[in-house]
Amino acid sequence: MKEIVGVTAGKIWLLLGEKGETSIPQIIQLLKEDSAIVYQALGWLAREGKIESVMKGKTEYVSLTETERETHLKARKEG
Repeated sequence: MKEIVGVTAGKIWLLLGEKGETSIPQIIQLLKEDSAIVYQALGWLAREGKIESVMKGKTEYVSLTETERETHLKARKEG
């Protein structure tokens, strides 16, 4: 289970690096992953300080922190 959550956290990190701010329902839909796994992975990323969230109406949106966006951009250029 820990491995699945970790892999999903990595997929979310990549997704947010490419798309920017994204709603949680959209993340679940795009990854085609069980919502419980996505929420656990988001918790993992939040605990590590890699994401930030904002409520817009009744929908929560998440994005990478500025530091993580820079890390993603740098990795993309090197990759």
